[in-house]
Amino acid sequence: MGKESKNTQIRKMRFYLGMTFLILSCICPFFGILVAQTDMSVGLKASLIGLLSLGAPEVLVVIAAAILGKENFEIIKAKSLYWLKRLIPSAKVGRLRYNIGLAMFLLPMIPTYIQAYVPRWLPDNSVERLYINITADVVFIVSLFVLGGDFWEKLRALFVFEAKAQFPDTHTTGNNSKT
Repeated sequence: MGKESKNTQIRKMRFYLGMTFLILSCICPFFGILVAQTDMSVGLKASLIGLLSLGAPEVLVVIAAAILGKENFEIIKAKSLYWLKRLIPSAKVGRLRYNIGLAMFLLPMIPTYIQAYVPRWLPDNSVERLYINITADVVFIVSLFVLGGDFWEKLRALFVFEAKAQFPDTHTTGNNSKT
């Protein structure tokens, strides 16, 4: 019993230590914000922020994978992918939801036009401009989920040269006979 409980403790410790490194790898780039606010030279700040954003997360993931072991890492990966797949929007949505999503999709253009044509309403250094831009970005991203999976396919078709728009035939009378 002593040997079995010790193995269980070691497995738990490896799991929690590995998860700590995995979480650190995810939040590591945010420490760049703290570095930017220090009194260090610009070159040193840039180097540290680059390291925190591009080098350290990858190293921490490798360390986490080594500590967790293949079995735990695969379990975590499978659970993460399961939750990410749940975020995929449903393909079919109703007309009301589609119209709301389309309004949300287009609404963030308004602050852009205001900033371009009447910049005194939202000056560059105003806090309101930052909040409005962040809100517009969030509304735009949420709109993609409200619009549903079919809209994602339409959006994807924009980047496929061979894709063609196919509109539903609205002139059918319900009579399929040829006269």
